[in-house]
Amino acid sequence: MVIYLGNIRQTHIKNIAIELAKKYPDQFSAEDFQLNKEKVVEYVNIDSKWLRNRIAGYVTRYLSSQQRGKSRPISE
Repeated sequence: MVIYLGNIRQTHIKNIAIELAKKYPDQFSAEDFQLNKEKVVEYVNIDSKWLRNRIAGYVTRYLSSQQRGKSRPISE
């Protein structure tokens, strides 16, 4: 039996990412992390490159899980 452990994200990163994905559903992509980074900078005032990448990464992961049809969101 193989157990996959996911990455634990901080709650504020999840909240910002999910809010952006729901507010601008046609602006973010489930496959394009680079596009999501640009859109995060456009919609949120973030000075930290680390935080921007975390939010964009979670948006990408969240949207891809929604496309696959998971019944529940990734631990909101």
